Amino acid sequence: MHGVRVIDGPADLHLHSSQSDGTEPPAEVMRAVHGHGLRTVALTDHDTTAGWAEAAEAATSLGMTFLPGMEMSSRDSWRSVHVLGYLFDPENVELRQMTERVRRSRLDRARLMAERISVDFDLEWEDILAQTSDGATVGRPHIADALVARGHVTDRTEAFADILSPRGEYYVALFAPDPVTAVRLIVAAGGVPIIAHPAGRAGPFPRPLIEDMLDAGLAGFELGHRDNTEQGIRELRALCAQRDLIVTGSSDYHGLGKPNQPGEFTTTAQMVQRIVSAGTGSAPVYP
Repeated sequence: MHGVRVIDGPADLHLHSSQSDGTEPPAEVMRAVHGHGLRTVALTDHDTTAGWAEAAEAATSLGMTFLPGMEMSSRDSWRSVHVLGYLFDPENVELRQMTERVRRSRLDRARLMAERISVDFDLEWEDILAQTSDGATVGRPHIADALVARGHVTDRTEAFADILSPRGEYYVALFAPDPVTAVRLIVAAGGVPIIAHPAGRAGPFPRPLIEDMLDAGLAGFELGHRDNTEQGIRELRALCAQRDLIVTGSSDYHGLGKPNQPGEFTTTAQMVQRIVSAGTGSAPVYP
């Protein structure tokens, strides 16, 4: 548990930079969210902590408290489950090995999808690399940006609905651990795991999966998110009240990569304080 300090609100704890599939460098993300009135923020790039230092310096220079975070990929059968982890130790061996394996899988998948797409569309691997930052986690959004740049689609949304669809002929599955393993790894690294956008159109999680994740140390759910359905929120809010779980709300900001805007959903100072009190692997960075 970290020393008690006042957490200012509002807080946006789900933000992406060009270190994964956002379109802006970490410092620019921090400037963008500050302009929307946020005072506590977390950078949660996919399966990487590469943007922490830059984001922390920018956030604190603007008077914001910074929470180190990450959005960890996991998969339950056909369903992709994203686990937000806060305040974990980035040097934890088991967690680092897993995220490195996922990033390698993303790169291999991107290469194979690019090969398949290039049979029917004018697209080369160099086009995709041109859409990434040095050291960034390569993913489907970068392929989408390359397709936009080549004029094959108008935006990422069209790319994901058509050429990059999981139901399409070009799709390649990504390796990811199961959600319970992801939760356990984050907890073992001193972190606080929260399920991102858990009430989407895919429908509710199987109750046994939820129970297994809670047994593994799941701390809560991101109920404030534009992809959640009202019915799903109601069901999970009742569970959160029953089990005294942490409830967050965040934008899932990606810069120009998605329409989501900083602060469209926020987390209360009380809930942020619970995350800070529970995390032991790394510390918030205060202004």
